Amino acid sequence: MVEKLILSDDEWRARLSPEAYQVLRHHGTERAFAGCFVATKTAGIYVCAGCAHPLFASGTKFESGTGWPSFHEPLTHDALTEHVDTSYGMRRVEIRCARCDGHLGHVFPDGPPPTGLRYCLNSVALKHVPAEAP
Repeated sequence: MVEKLILSDDEWRARLSPEAYQVLRHHGTERAFAGCFVATKTAGIYVCAGCAHPLFASGTKFESGTGWPSFHEPLTHDALTEHVDTSYGMRRVEIRCARCDGHLGHVFPDGPPPTGLRYCLNSVALKHVPAEAP
């Protein structure tokens, strides 16, 4: 069970950049190919930009061609929560950080093996923690 982080709107505004606040707290989306992690290949862990909860290992990241960082599976089964999203006349599965409930992106059933899933994330919703050198 993931311990929840609950902050006031003012606390979130103070903690996040305006763009991260819009994405994480108001379900926004950054422009395709604009995020800093689209082409990143550095080893490490991707954590939530809002609360530093570990979300994805760099080894599960792949180039999807969509313009957003994509992963084929989360770090743990309880790292994320899923929610039905019917905005913009579409039916999608939204993914949120299990700790702070921040909007991260969506998951689609068109990813590579072994899961067949594509977790499509906003770079601004993530921070990268590089792997320690051996």
